[in-house]
Amino acid sequence: MADLIIETRELHKRFGKFEAVSGLSLAVPAGSIYGFVGPNGAGKTTTMRMLTTLTRPTSGEAWVAGHSVTREPRAVRRAIGYMPDEFGVYDDMRVWEYLDFFAACYDIPETNRKRLIDDLLELVDLTHRRDDMVDKLSRGMKQRLSLARTLAHDPAVLILDEPASGLDPRARVEIRELLVELARMGKTIFFSSHILADVSEICTHIGIIEAGKMVAQGSMEEMRSQLMPHREILVTVRDDETAVRVQALVAGMPGVVQIARLEPKAGRSRVRIDYTGDDDGVAAINQKLASEQIAVLGFTEETKDLEAMFMRATKGIVT
Repeated sequence: MADLIIETRELHKRFGKFEAVSGLSLAVPAGSIYGFVGPNGAGKTTTMRMLTTLTRPTSGEAWVAGHSVTREPRAVRRAIGYMPDEFGVYDDMRVWEYLDFFAACYDIPETNRKRLIDDLLELVDLTHRRDDMVDKLSRGMKQRLSLARTLAHDPAVLILDEPASGLDPRARVEIRELLVELARMGKTIFFSSHILADVSEICTHIGIIEAGKMVAQGSMEEMRSQLMPHREILVTVRDDETAVRVQALVAGMPGVVQIARLEPKAGRSRVRIDYTGDDDGVAAINQKLASEQIAVLGFTEETKDLEAMFMRATKGIVT
């Protein structure tokens, strides 16, 4: 595995008798865009608060950029940029003053701050709003400003709690594009979300949390292989008689593990083939049907989307 920039081992957080995080072990490679996925109440925010030193773990260990969150909290804070799910209470400032305030908090010299603020505003496309009051910004602009603030001290790791929550579709796309750009600049992005589309579009790695427990994690390809081991080929034909022929012809071919006839759609019969082979084998199935003069109306491979992986990973988990 690549060098880890965030790692936890058996992390627990209890509030009285309630265990919000239960034995969580995270592994976030340096330079990755890691989506921390789970339903509301799964323990995402509590985990992030422990990683950012705002909440002390009940037990277990956690490291960020090589620093222990319990023994070296100041070093962790220097290494991270944290964006909570709420913007904050700085509405009486102008946009540039907001960034100047946080840059000063990180001891950035006043002589360097004007250039820094200009660069940050350009990065998040807010240069034209630099003199506006913060409370006049739209929610999407506030999210971009908050993200700019996390970058003031040039941290190696960005920890973002639901960065696209409550945004309209256009603003969500803008935030996603900005995160990809930051990753290209060498930042590690660790962000939580319950919006699966936001994760599937940009992430290199994901972790799925349910009821305070990590149920699956890894690269996108590893997750697809682990949770969706079979390729699913969908063959559409004219009628049930032809579908039966497809089943008979494909059965027994190398890599075919299961064949099922699905409910007709738009008056056409469909056959699903669960297949474990490679692309050459998929082509061989198609060629077999063509050689037997099967009138194939559709031959497609079903996409293994994140929603399907999420449902399979959390199946049977009791909340």
